[in-house]
Formats: sequence, C-alpha cells, structure tokens
Amino acid sequence: MTDIRDNAAEAKEGYWDLDRIVGELSTARTLWRQSQKRHIEYGAEGFPSRANLAKIMASLCGALFPLRLGPSFVRIHNEDAFVAETLQTSLSRLYGQIRLELGYTVRDVMAESVDVEAARIIGAFADSLPAQRVLLDTDVEAAFVGDPAARSVDEVLICYPSMLAIIHHRLAHQLYRLGAPVVARIISEIAHSKTGIDIHPGATIGEGFFIDHGNGVVIGETTIIGSRVRLYQGVTLGARSLPVDESGQMLRDVPRHPIIEDDVVIYAGATVLGRIIVGTDSVIGGNVWLTESVPAGSHVRQAKADHQVTRRADFSAPHRTRAANVAG
Repeated sequence: MTDIRDNAAEAKEGYWDLDRIVGELSTARTLWRQSQKRHIEYGAEGFPSRANLAKIMASLCGALFPLRLGPSFVRIHNEDAFVAETLQTSLSRLYGQIRLELGYTVRDVMAESVDVEAARIIGAFADSLPAQRVLLDTDVEAAFVGDPAARSVDEVLICYPSMLAIIHHRLAHQLYRLGAPVVARIISEIAHSKTGIDIHPGATIGEGFFIDHGNGVVIGETTIIGSRVRLYQGVTLGARSLPVDESGQMLRDVPRHPIIEDDVVIYAGATVLGRIIVGTDSVIGGNVWLTESVPAGSHVRQAKADHQVTRRADFSAPHRTRAANVAG
C-alpha cells in the first residue's frame, strides 16, 4: 500500500510545472501592483485581518454585555474585573488592526504619524463604548416590545441574529466615522456572514432599531434611519443607480440611499430605492417597490389582485389574475 501511495505522489508531480506557475503568478501580481500604482513596500506590514477582528468583536460583545455574551465564569462580583481585562486586550489588538489599515491606505507618511492617528481613533472609540451600550439597550428593548414571541430581553440578546448584526454595526459605524473604514467594513461583513443581514458601516441608525427575522436585509452606505424603526426580512434600502461625473466616472461620496424617519415600519420584501424620504409614522407594506418620497403617516401597499375563480363544474375556463401594482 505504501508503494502505491509513493508512486501516486511521484506521478502527480509530473502533472504540473510548479516553477512555471509560481513565476506566472509572480508576474500577475507585479502587473496588478503596477496597474494600481503600488510600490512593493506599500502595505508591506500587512492588511487588517478578518480572523483577528472576529475575535476582537467577540471580546467587545462580551465586554458590553458580560453576563450574557461573556464567558460562563463571569458573575456580578467579577464582571468589572472581566470587562477591564477584556477591554485592555481587545482595544490594544484593535489599535493594531487600525494601524495596519492606516499604513496600507495612507502613502508616504511617517510611521509616527500613523501611530498618532491610530491612537486618536482608538481613544475616541473606547470613550464611545458606554454610550454605545446605552444605545444598544434601546435596541434590545425595541426587539422585546416589538416581537410577541420574545419571552425576555435576555432571549433577544442571546438568540436574535439581528442583535448580533446591530451590535457589530454600532461599533463599526463609530470606526467608520473616526477614520477606519476598512476595519469597519470587515466588521460589518463578519456580522453579514453570520446573520444574513448586510448593514454598511456608513449607515446612520437611530435608537430603538429592530430587525425582525432579518435574513436578506440590505442597508446601504448613505442610508439614514431615524428612531424606533422596525424592518422585516428581505427589506432593501438601496440606491437606484450609480451617479457618474462628466467623464463617466462613478461618484462615490454622494447621498444615494433612503432617509427613513422616526417610527416607520417596513414589512418583508419591500425595496426602497434612491435618496427619497419615508415620512414619520409611515408603514411600507410587504413586497412594495418604492422609488418616490412619501409624507408622514403614509401607508404604502400593493394593490389587490383581481381574481376570477372558475366554478367547480367548469374546469375548461381559464383562471385569470391581474397583476398587482404598488399604490401609495
């Protein structure tokens, strides 16, 4: 049996030309870096690590909610000590990831300047954590109040995928605003892969935010969501089209996603596109396609389908359905 395996390994070595493949991959990398106007030293220290950021975020979740999202040994008598130790470690590691981003994205700057900027970002981020905990408490409460299936706020925090997505978003949004958009985007994609909820870290979201079920929700970069807004699964808050300048180049830093005002409910499968305003206290029905602003107190729903049902005795007659349109 050993001889057969050895012979097979030797045979496989002849199936590919390793030196040629390695050389061609090296050429491809060089051509790519040249096309992107990058030097070999550019980003030589590395790039922010998704695996490391996933561990950092798990630690930060535990520091924010130690008795529910922390390790099993945490109790009331030792939670402050746990939070202190966890923050010391996780913030130090997050500083390192931010520094990697700055070193990668900012060219021709001194290492000392990168250190100063990374220190500014991590300091401001750390100072924001108590306020983030208070804000997240409103999200937990909104989920408990908004879902009759929830038996406690603890169940919401531990079980609901939307809470994991919202915690990640709240923290990622702070980093995005402070000047670490790549680290922020990686954090948002960690939550996206775990929950199926895609929230760009640039989106601004008010207090008391609740996503029921959550799968397939998409919230774009320049979206603004007010307070006490509730979304259901499959909702898209997106852009209608990509704006371009006179030369045809895509404009990135322009508002292109909806503004959702306070106390709005958007039901499953609804698609809201463009820089439109959904007014306060509005309800957007399931599967609605909305591309125009609606005033406060609006109820937007699909028009009812007109069905003609044949009698049991007449199976030869056609069954007709008129397609529904969106009515405001």
